Amino acid sequence: MTFSSVYLALSIINLVFVLSALIKARRLSYLVVFYFAASWLTGELAFVFLSLQIALTLLFALGGGLAGGAGQLGLGLFALSWLGLLYLHCKSMDTATVLEAALQEGLGEDYRSEIPPSRQQVLRAGIVSAEWLRPFSMKRPGVSLHRNLSYAGDGEDFGERNLLDVYQPQTPREGGFPILLQVHGGGWVIGNKEQQALPLMYHLAQRGWLCVACNYRLSPKHTFPAHIIDVKRAIAWVREHAAEYGGDPSFLAITGGSAGGHLSALAALTPNKPDWQPGFEDADTSISAAVPFYGVYDFLDRDQVRGKMSMESTLEKYVFQNSREEGYEARDDGSPLSHAGDGAPPAFVVQGTHDSLVWVEEARIFVERLRSESGNAVVYGELPYAQHAFDVFHSVRTDYTVNAVTEFLEWCHARRAT
Repeated sequence: MTFSSVYLALSIINLVFVLSALIKARRLSYLVVFYFAASWLTGELAFVFLSLQIALTLLFALGGGLAGGAGQLGLGLFALSWLGLLYLHCKSMDTATVLEAALQEGLGEDYRSEIPPSRQQVLRAGIVSAEWLRPFSMKRPGVSLHRNLSYAGDGEDFGERNLLDVYQPQTPREGGFPILLQVHGGGWVIGNKEQQALPLMYHLAQRGWLCVACNYRLSPKHTFPAHIIDVKRAIAWVREHAAEYGGDPSFLAITGGSAGGHLSALAALTPNKPDWQPGFEDADTSISAAVPFYGVYDFLDRDQVRGKMSMESTLEKYVFQNSREEGYEARDDGSPLSHAGDGAPPAFVVQGTHDSLVWVEEARIFVERLRSESGNAVVYGELPYAQHAFDVFHSVRTDYTVNAVTEFLEWCHARRAT
């Protein structure tokens, strides 16, 4: 294979990746895994990919790889993909505008006026910088990390599945640190507390929030509702022990993505539900604010959003380990949509339009139900071209979203304090 042929092959592969990020494709059966990975990485790292590809083209040019028909065709295909990458980068830059409009719609145009001036100064230090050029650099100064603390109840030991990490600000905050609990995703069958939402947790911890990330028991070894029981047990532990790390247990928000989005929304909407608090029924598991990312909100898919791409086989084989008919009540009870009512805390629901694993229509239905039933604020941030798990590492979209979530949580905390 000639040098120019290699360049042409790379240009074709690159164009396929760019098209996957641009085109909203969903009914792909087993191809959805490849589509998701290609779309996710390309969409979030568009500018990084663009820079690397231009550098690669210069290297090929120096080596004669652009000569002949194959090299010229490859250059043309790369040029097309560069236009696509620039477009994707620009759509990521729009995130700030999209989320600001969402915050104003959900909280009011003057929502920032309710945040104390001292906290507004702290938040202004969070304007997106060049962090997205270091997408996998997570740790930040001013944060102490306490790893693998057990939150298991008396007589219980589920190993690493009942451990949590605490991200503690090193600078004290008057009144104590408000708290955010992060619940990881992974389809209820995989995932770990160290893998997700690190940009959000480090950002908040630098700005005076105590952040906690918990593991929970996974399927198929454990069936639902073991997952939500563990999340509630973690909430109870945080309320009991947060003061040891400078936290203020009177304000506890929750967040998570995918399965973690489902569990965080469910926990927020079912405070102190006794059958999901075995052995700790008297613990306070209420939540002050919820920020679910691209969550599953209806196990039953009552509105037929997923159709032939239903997740029922996964639920039947792994999560519930029974049929839809046998486990209908459990699926209904385990759906956040079933609990969206007047007691819901303030919520900020985040969803990408191009999410191929949890579709945007499900988030829209959930938000509509919350807005019609809840007496508290509901913010909905729908991000153009965003794929599932977009916030796992730093990107332009991630960092703007982190800033918006921080403002929402500060608004909730300020309102709670008055």
